[in-house]
Amino acid sequence: MEAIATPQSPVTVRVFVQRFSSTPRGARLARHLALNVLHDWGIPYRSDASESAELIIAELAANAVTHGRVPGRDFELRLSHTPVTRRARGTLRIEVSDTLGERRPPGPGRLVAPPPGADGGRGLVLVDAVADRWVVVDREIPGKTVRVELDMSF
Repeated sequence: MEAIATPQSPVTVRVFVQRFSSTPRGARLARHLALNVLHDWGIPYRSDASESAELIIAELAANAVTHGRVPGRDFELRLSHTPVTRRARGTLRIEVSDTLGERRPPGPGRLVAPPPGADGGRGLVLVDAVADRWVVVDREIPGKTVRVELDMSF
């Protein structure tokens, strides 16, 4: 008995990639532009998914310009979205890459919350709380990438 293949509808994976200056202005621009892109992709402003993505992008971009900055080098934001289908949950992947590889943050499960009253150290703790999955990986070019995935449910 021969198996009959069930036709599947194609899935369009949307991708956005942009480099930004490693400055606070570049981090703000990355967040604003990303929210516009997500809205164009059907993830409405102020939806739960949009607000989660905004928080993650803001924290990762701020970390890239604060802790991963190399003078004269940009950081990169990459977004990819696989929409929800009848067979699969959609996924939004957020990647922020910088060019400083020696200051690698701890990965999932190894974060330590800062003491009460500390001025910083909460960014990745927030990312860890909001993300469905995340990891820190090396880049082929010197540096690192923080990759975060959010499962879409709308």
